[in-house]
Amino acid sequence: MLYDADCPLCTYVRDWLTKRPQLVPLDFVPAGSPTAQARFPGLDHGSTLSEITVVGDGGQVYRGAAAWIVTLWALRDHRRLAHRLSTPSGMPFARAAVLAAAKWRGATAPRGGRVHRSGDGWTYDPRDGWHHTPSGCGSDACAAP
Repeated sequence: MLYDADCPLCTYVRDWLTKRPQLVPLDFVPAGSPTAQARFPGLDHGSTLSEITVVGDGGQVYRGAAAWIVTLWALRDHRRLAHRLSTPSGMPFARAAVLAAAKWRGATAPRGGRVHRSGDGWTYDPRDGWHHTPSGCGSDACAAP
């Protein structure tokens, strides 16, 4: 799991996860670090600082809500919750948790904090809040007349 070592929330969650009984071992690597770049040379390391990213032992890359679900699935006491969150009715709750964490991160980040982009078109910018861009829209491609 890649995490932002400069983010208090990220390091808190990392510490919390390390104390949970794990069915699948979790390995925590600071996002954007030389270690992360050496272990995952094909990964977009810039995006790992703005969106939770998990790399599976087979090279699978999970981002956003899917990354959080995979992480919970690795924990003995949270596997059932991970299964519920992975369903169509549970996924909105997983997305909401990730977006709430991004908002908290943005509110507590130093001035000019990082922009968070979710995989489903939502963007949180600490300067002006949440925005949604439907898929296939560029910056002005879908602007209202």
